[in-house]
Parts: sequence; structure tokens; C-alpha cells
Amino acid sequence: MRLGYLYSRYPVLSQTFCDTEMLALERRGFSLTVGSIHSPLTSIRHPNAGRLQAPVYYAPPQPILRLWEEKTREDDRWPAALIATHEQKYGAAVKAATRARNATYFAELFVRNKVEHFHVHFANRAAHTALFLKAIANIPFSITAHGQDFMADLGSDDLLREICAAAEFVAVETEYSRGLMMERCPDSAVKIHRVYNGMDLSNFLHDAPHPGNMGAVEILSIGRLVAFKGFEYLIEACEQLRQRNIQFHCEIVGDGPLRARLQQQIDELRLGALVTLEGALPQGRVMEKLRGCDIFALASTIDDKGASDIFPTVILEAMAAARPVVSTTTAGISESVVDKETGLLIDGGESGLFADALEILCRNPELRVRYGGAGRTRIERAFQIETTVQPLVDLLQKQGRSSPPAPSQSPSPARPGIAYLLDRWPDNELPSLDTELFEVRKRNPGLLVVACEFMAKRRLTSAMKRLAMALEFLPDAMAIEAEWQANRKLVLALEDDRANETVRAPADLFLRQAHFALSLRRMFAQRQISHVHATNSRALLCGVLLKKMLGVTLSASIEAKPPISRDVIQNALRHAVGGRVADRKLSEQLGAPFTFDRAGSNRILVRGLRMLKPVSRIDLTRRASFWQDWTRHLESWSTRS
Repeated sequence: MRLGYLYSRYPVLSQTFCDTEMLALERRGFSLTVGSIHSPLTSIRHPNAGRLQAPVYYAPPQPILRLWEEKTREDDRWPAALIATHEQKYGAAVKAATRARNATYFAELFVRNKVEHFHVHFANRAAHTALFLKAIANIPFSITAHGQDFMADLGSDDLLREICAAAEFVAVETEYSRGLMMERCPDSAVKIHRVYNGMDLSNFLHDAPHPGNMGAVEILSIGRLVAFKGFEYLIEACEQLRQRNIQFHCEIVGDGPLRARLQQQIDELRLGALVTLEGALPQGRVMEKLRGCDIFALASTIDDKGASDIFPTVILEAMAAARPVVSTTTAGISESVVDKETGLLIDGGESGLFADALEILCRNPELRVRYGGAGRTRIERAFQIETTVQPLVDLLQKQGRSSPPAPSQSPSPARPGIAYLLDRWPDNELPSLDTELFEVRKRNPGLLVVACEFMAKRRLTSAMKRLAMALEFLPDAMAIEAEWQANRKLVLALEDDRANETVRAPADLFLRQAHFALSLRRMFAQRQISHVHATNSRALLCGVLLKKMLGVTLSASIEAKPPISRDVIQNALRHAVGGRVADRKLSEQLGAPFTFDRAGSNRILVRGLRMLKPVSRIDLTRRASFWQDWTRHLESWSTRS
């Protein structure tokens, strides 16, 4: 089955269960296409996100997304009636038109990738968007509801019921949450199924119970600093442990809106030497903290809006690491932690009882070892991902279609393997670029054209609007930085390679292009790109890095007045198999296989001829035979990779 995943935001560091689930499905043979409406909010990501084979697509910039809306309207697929109904029933706050606009891009993406069914984690904005995506593209969907999403974030039980009615099935994390969902959506009760989050124990191969030492007991807690995590009660419990002369140290890992308030509480209680707010940490550091602690504690409760933890993944991780757990009976936590077997559970919101439980384990290292070992065994028996994912696999396989959805009206790739690399678009410095893209795509519809940066202030003409929808755009700076941070070894190798060059590009320009190259690396590998054409001197630097990482062949077009020194350009062109150069002197120095680009050398002439194109309806800058020859060059270069 070709399966899609749609997220409001991906990846999110606290949602490692999403990565674990998708990786397990890929191992089962599912072909995935992952869509994210928004880019990540932080550059820190779980290593699992980098192991995913599926490409991750982000919604394009808003001006481009509006073009997709216009196209959907022109094709008479815009769900105007559904939008009007939602605005009337649920009010302006649900942003029905915005959800529908987001759906237009992903509807086209999923149809183009022949997605037969798509799944949504969280009954929130992405699940609402799924309703419109289904209306536009007629692709069925399912959801996994978690807790805060349907209890608070969605904001309407009526909308929740509509989403569940439209879904093929609804997965929930626990029996507890299944009961909550059935109460809210009784008409969909038969399609609500419990599917536990699972653990990939390959990340915990050597974990064993911690025997402890004679020093202070290390207590660890991990989570978003929000009300229902109950960190204020944990801090109060730590104050009581100090009064009882317990030797301990407590670390709280995570970030969130309550950080300042919690730090104030720590300061007022004078616990600064005993309780530390560590902030958000990369997953590798989080695992180090888990393995170094003696007790894992999570004082989950229910906040003023009724939201709570349902089935905290971090508790499963602590048990997989063979650490005893002190937590609460809130929601579905007791479905993972067995009281007095794998840890201790008390009622939420009771700092005194929480302190009592912590004291028991602080004073009894043998009990910590026993509970930790039992927790590890429970994970191995009941919560390994290959076990927990099976109910989801069964549900998905029941949705399999006999044939994929109708193909998109967009032309399918005829000769994949060639990518055009645009440093930015639109680009006033390259007046003939849009014409070139039109001519080359006309001869090779499978050409991948990627714009590293969208210049939002430029007004788009009708022709540019048509072209824009054929372009791929890199996500925002945070997602690019996340890719950079996730590949430190490769980054260091690229930086070391530059340091060893006798002729170096300016540092700021190198870093910018290197960030782009890291973000493009997986996309080009997944699309099986064998040849990259850099459309200007800046993109050339990115292309050289892609060649070093992927082994692709490289060509380039160099503008008449490049912003980079001639020495740097010549050094970079050593890696290219050919191209066009609009600078006559540089062209003469390079010689074959580089050719002088006469048309590109006169930007004023090109702009004038472009103004005549709407009247003449032909490209006056170059003959049609030129573009035919150029396309053949690209294809021949692509076979050399």
C-alpha cells in the first residue's frame, strides 16, 4: 500500500512515537509519503527522523500555496460548501478556509505520489485539514488521537465527531482514551481501536537495572514544561525530600511556557543546588540522562482545561532503560506502569504522596533494581514496536484499494534524474531563467526544479504563477538548520574539505550553500537524481557539495556579472562536466566543454525580448534548436553519473 502521513508539524522532538511507528511500517513494506503543513519549531530532532526512507514534504510559501488554491478553484474542486458549513457551525476560529488551502497542495502531492490512504497523528488542525483533503482528492484517511488534542486543542466535540465519522478508523493510545473517545463520538464507537505506542528496543540494547551508588540519588523527569506534566508537584516533593534529609539531585529536561514560573518556584524554595531545569536536549543527551539516573519521575496531572498526559512515551523509554518509575494514576499511565511491580503510582496533584513514593525508592536501591528489571521485561513482552504496530497494520491493510487513485492531470516524470538548482526565485539577476525552465521542462517534464529561497516581495506574472507550481521549495530556515545539526559528521567533513582548498569561497556564502546542500541531499537521493545543473555561480557552490556527497554529475550556467571572484568560480567548475558562461573572458579561459552564452551575456537585450514574447508567442532569445540541443546535453551528462 502507498501510505501517506499528514502532520500539522513534523518532526517534533517530543513525538518520537511518530518516527518509531513510521519506521516500523517501512520495515513492513509500506511505501510512505510524509507531509507537514508547518516546519519544525526547533533545530533539535530525534535521530530516528533521519532514518526514515520516506521523503518529507512541507507546504510551500504562502503566496505559492494561494496559487494551489486558485488551481483547485479552476478545476472545480474547491470545497466551498464544506468551508461555509464549518464556518457557520464552528465559527471563524477553526479557520476552515485556511485548512482547505493547506489541503490543496497535499491533495495534489498525494495524488501525484499515488497515495491510497493517509494517516494523521493528533485530532487537531491536521485532522481538520484531512477532511478537506478527502473532499478535494477523494483519498480516505484515518487518525490517531492522543489526549490533549481531542480533549482541549481541537476545541469542539462536534468537529471531533465529524472527523471521526469521515475517518476510516480511529486509533487511540490506551483503553482509557478509547473510553473517552467513545463517550464523545458514540456513533463512531465501532471504528475506535486501541493501538499502543511502541518502543524500538534497538536504542536500548545494553540497558540494565542501575545498582546505584553511595552518593546522592539521581532523579530525572522529562517533558514539556506545561501544566498537566505536574512539574510544580515534583518540585514541592523535592522540597519535602530535603526536609527528610534525603540525599538526592533532580534534573528536569524539557522546555515550555512554564519555565520561568518553575524556575521562580525553585528559587523561592532555595532548591537551586538540588533541582535543575536543563532545557530541551538532543535525544542522545536525553538517553545519557536516562541511563545515568536512578529513578524516573513524572508527576502527571489534569490541567484546568481538562487536558492531561494519556500515555507518556518517556515513561516507556525509562522502563526500556530499566529504570524504576514514580508517576501518577492519571489517564492511561497505569496501562504502562504496574504499581509496586515496575514502579510506584500515586494520585495526581499530591506532592506529599509523591514525596513518599520517591523516598521509598531513594532509601531502597535493591527495590530500584527490581522495579527497573521488571519494567524492562514488561517493555520487551508488551510494548516493542513490532508488537504494538500490528493492530495498526491490520487496520491499514483492511483499507487497501484494488487500484490507486486517479492520476493527477500533471504530467508524470518521463525522464527522471535531472535537477535544476535555483539559488533563489524569482531572480532579477537572471532575466532569461524562467524562459529556460519553461523550455527545458517542455522537453523533459520529469525535470526537478528546486528553489532554495523564495523571494516573496517580487510580484508574480501569470507565466511565473504557472511556473511556480512546478517548483519545489526548501522549507524554512529552522528545518534547514535541523538538517545541518543532525549531520554533524558530514558537516565537519565539508568544512574540513573547504579548509584544505587553496581557493575558498567566502565563509558566509559557503555556509549558506552548504546548509542548502544538506537539506537537498536526501531529496535528491530519494528522487534518484543523477545530474544537477546549477543556474548561477552561487548555486554552483551548492552543486559542488552535492556532487561530493552524492556522486552526481554537475553542470552550471555562470551569469555575466557573478558576485563571486573568478578564481573561486574556476575552482568550482573543475567539478563540472560542462555548462554555459555569460562572461566572455571567463568563457575563453575555460574553453570546452564550456560554451559562451551570448544571449545570457546581455541582460538588457534579454529583458527587451522577453517583453515581446507575449506578442510574438515565441522565445526570441534563443532558437528552439538551442533548447533541444541543451536538453540532450543534460541527458547525456546525467548518464555519466
